[in-house]
Amino acid sequence: MTHVTYVALLRGINVGRAKRVAMADLRALVSALGYRDVRTLLNSGNVIFAGPRAQPSSVAAAIEAALTLQLGVAAKVIVLTASELAAAAAANPLPGAETNPSRILLAFPANPKDTGQFRPLLTEEWSPEALAVGPRAAYLWCPDGVIASRIAAAVGRALADSVTMRNWATVAKLVELSGG
Repeated sequence: MTHVTYVALLRGINVGRAKRVAMADLRALVSALGYRDVRTLLNSGNVIFAGPRAQPSSVAAAIEAALTLQLGVAAKVIVLTASELAAAAAANPLPGAETNPSRILLAFPANPKDTGQFRPLLTEEWSPEALAVGPRAAYLWCPDGVIASRIAAAVGRALADSVTMRNWATVAKLVELSGG
């Protein structure tokens, strides 16, 4: 059986007081689902793990269900293979990732086909912000920070809870840790 390394991105956990999940509990939950080499990065729901080759959407659904049943937390989970994440990172068309990694975001939709939902935003003027859309992610340049970003808000509205964003520093670290 072929094993794959996956990266799960949980949406909206440990932000403020809502949806609190201890990373030790999250690692235990993913391990209990039969995955191995489970590691987390930061406290914001980034999980790297290995398991049998499966559709990332079915892996995400299993983690979502376990989160709700075992921890009482409803959160959207977006799963990519390590190679998908690495390809998305390598395709980053925006400059500045190395010099200001917290100001570049990658927005990952739950369904890769939903990147098309971001395309209408390309026709709008966002300066000094910028937007690019790739096959697996949208790339956002937020020079004034994420909280003040009009483009981050627009990307979030485009797919509501079916998209999650990570800054460049986090994506680079996830690629490194996942061997992507």
